[in-house]
Amino acid sequence: MIDNRIFPYSSFKRCVAAVLAFGLGVLAATEAVQAEDLETLKPGVLQVAIEPYMPYTALKDDKLVGLDSDILDAAAKKLGLKIEATVTDFPGMLAAVQSQRADITIGGIAWSDARQKVGLFTDPPYYSPPAMAVHGAASYPDVKSLEGKALGTVTGYVWAKSIAEVPKADPRTYPTADSVFQDLSSGRLDVGFLDPLLIIYQQKQRPDMKFQVAYLEAPTAEQVAAHPDYKYFQPYMTGFYLPKQAPKLAKAISDQIDAMYKDGSLATLVTKWGGDPKQFLVPSPEMAAERRGVDRPQTWSPPSIAP
Repeated sequence: MIDNRIFPYSSFKRCVAAVLAFGLGVLAATEAVQAEDLETLKPGVLQVAIEPYMPYTALKDDKLVGLDSDILDAAAKKLGLKIEATVTDFPGMLAAVQSQRADITIGGIAWSDARQKVGLFTDPPYYSPPAMAVHGAASYPDVKSLEGKALGTVTGYVWAKSIAEVPKADPRTYPTADSVFQDLSSGRLDVGFLDPLLIIYQQKQRPDMKFQVAYLEAPTAEQVAAHPDYKYFQPYMTGFYLPKQAPKLAKAISDQIDAMYKDGSLATLVTKWGGDPKQFLVPSPEMAAERRGVDRPQTWSPPSIAP
């Protein structure tokens, strides 16, 4: 306990305030140095390309909203970076990163070997189970049941390759998810392959649309061997996507994502946007092997909330 006779309380308060101010100044300086060390196109600014894709990403009143947006915002604040966002479509946001016209793009982007060859992926901010939007009350429990059906997804999504391999199916690609939902509701499409939270979100927003949320049984190893692109019908890793020229930035954001798994904040955000953390934050056993020796060390393990 401080003896005010020796060290007056007013002096003590001034001393504490000075120490706190000094500490905050050091912290701000550390963040500034850290931000300046990262390979952003503009110092201290993280330029993000997105498509309107709620509940993952959207720009409302000049502010990013959605699950991916919340995750990136938390990481950017820790790194001392200000976010600036531009809106485009899915092919456009990938191209913006690959041509280094944006620092990063986010929004349910599936990791793939082809994409990692021309860009960098962070560690997965979450994993995506194989969800479908199904017209009416029909049931499609497995890949075999999709044969001969009208199947759709958005241009550029990995499912475009998968639906193209389904025997006798009518595969279709659309410019936006809204177009997929419109054809599902009208019956012009039997099944739409989109990100699970998007389907849940759209169903809540538009209960008048005639589709239901369903989950596909993952194809067997034998089916994937016969149809290699069936692998995209399995649960997949998402990632934030950056230019090849930004390895420090990619690692810094990965480190923040990993920390959010550990401190529980990622589970809170997934729950906020309608997801089950046990479904979205626990990787499948085969996922580690996909990236080990490709864009991660052989010792890499995907982050998880599981012990």
